[in-house]
Amino acid sequence: MTITDHDVRSLYLDLLRRNLTRYGMPERMPARWPLRRRLLLKAFNTLNSLRVGRSPFDEHRRELGLDWPAEAETMIGMQRLTSLQHCVETVLADDIPGDLVECGVWRGGACILMRAVLAAYGDQTRCVWLADSFAGLPRPDPVKYKADKGIRSDLAAGILGVSQAEVRANFERYGLLDERVRFLPGWFKDTLHDAPIDRIAVLRLDADLYESTIQALEELYPRLSAGGFCIIDDYHAMEPCRQAVTDYRTKYGVSAAIVEIDGTGVFWRK
Repeated sequence: MTITDHDVRSLYLDLLRRNLTRYGMPERMPARWPLRRRLLLKAFNTLNSLRVGRSPFDEHRRELGLDWPAEAETMIGMQRLTSLQHCVETVLADDIPGDLVECGVWRGGACILMRAVLAAYGDQTRCVWLADSFAGLPRPDPVKYKADKGIRSDLAAGILGVSQAEVRANFERYGLLDERVRFLPGWFKDTLHDAPIDRIAVLRLDADLYESTIQALEELYPRLSAGGFCIIDDYHAMEPCRQAVTDYRTKYGVSAAIVEIDGTGVFWRK
């Protein structure tokens, strides 16, 4: 039996996805976590009934990204992660110009996968950009963005607020932190307008709020190359996010068909 380069790439990226999601692996909440963070994770994963600090694996929930992992580098699940890989592979195969950008990176898992795909295919020109406050979600401004009224972003801050140092350490763990991994720390309203990104081939938005989603679309979608992918992580999970996407597409006449991924995330091709 001859193992081809394609086989090696597939095996590597499949193993990486499983590790990034801890698919099929028991997890333990890190001992260094404060009590409030542990209680928050338990609250968000009520259906998983965490016992003795260990999170029982639920294949269906992890496949669809419906739980909040204790240790995994991503919470988007196997289907959205696999779809992201296919999007990156497609822009490489079709030679769509531009870098890969994620807005809202959490522990960095999706960006780690994107960097891994570039490495697996020998791409030495594109960068992976991580735009995030590295401090959680912004405080909603319902006066300016009515769709965000009532959202308690502070409740999840202890889980969503992952530091840049931790994300860098996660990249290093997989041997993928180099000069082509670029960080844009800060609120989107302050960082995206002047971000030194010329063209984008894959734009992934995991911004939750109306404000964050519309800001990312306004600043970055015009830089998305024709044939590039726009991925919306929370399209069916967060109504403010979906409203921002609808408003942007209506305002600028974006008519590309929206493709379902897993009941939560969607994408379209420009």
